[in-house]
Amino acid sequence: MDLRDLDLRDVEIFLTLSEELHFGRTAERLYVSQARVSQVIRKLERGVGAKLFERSSRTVALTPIGAQLRDDLRTSYRDLRAGLGRAARAAEYGAAGLLRLGVTGSSLEELRPLLEGFRGRHPDCAVHIEHVHFGNPFGALRNDEIDVLVSWLPIEEPDLVVGPTLYTEPYLILVGANHPLAQRESASYEDLADYGVFAISTSGTADGPPGYWIEAAVPTTAPSGRPIPRTAHAANFQDMILLVATGKAITPVHAHAAAYYARPDVRYLPLPDAPPARWALVWRRGGETSLVRDLAEIAALGRATAR
Repeated sequence: MDLRDLDLRDVEIFLTLSEELHFGRTAERLYVSQARVSQVIRKLERGVGAKLFERSSRTVALTPIGAQLRDDLRTSYRDLRAGLGRAARAAEYGAAGLLRLGVTGSSLEELRPLLEGFRGRHPDCAVHIEHVHFGNPFGALRNDEIDVLVSWLPIEEPDLVVGPTLYTEPYLILVGANHPLAQRESASYEDLADYGVFAISTSGTADGPPGYWIEAAVPTTAPSGRPIPRTAHAANFQDMILLVATGKAITPVHAHAAAYYARPDVRYLPLPDAPPARWALVWRRGGETSLVRDLAEIAALGRATAR
């Protein structure tokens, strides 16, 4: 087989299988038959001249050559899909364009000056804003579902570019109204070691949250060195606040949550020993469009003016 005969669907099937490591789940995810998945992998292995996966009745694993091919194809595949997507959006939206903005938090008020500045420069550009859950914080960027993301720092991903810092805000601790801490005037990171906090449920893909990123918001150890136990799981804030209200766990949260998620069954306590959270623009390396550059420039100018 000539590898030049491969199409995008073949590459997508290979990359999905390399992520799922399960023929059935790959078929379900891509709405194809398992026979189709097997056919594509056999075709690829014939073309490469080597096994890409080791299969048994119970497991599927990448071979070293398969892992190398996955790494080589993943970025190129995303770049190609992104290019096709940009062309389709240009055809749909014309010269004015479309900016797709993802936001990991819930607050848009802090972004209002940035958005107003952008609309002043691009009055006819469509702006779509999408909430991004922390269980899969960077998948939408990597899959070209958004152009730029507003997220908390640090972000240390080689394929992502961290742009200007937009704003900072304090951390609070979120507890149930009947929790022992609820009557306190404030809490500390040391208190977290006495009670359970959340582990983050991921999307089940390679784009789950990196440990260092979660650690910045919810540390694994208290200042004394005591471990902070994980006693509940959540993939989004809506699930988390319900579990907090029922006493399953407590958690540090960004201060804007108190304004957007005020409820009678929870309390927000100041967390004076926590460093402030920094929020910044982030985009995919190689995916910087003129609209993303303008947004970043407006953000940098606004930050400089605020100082």
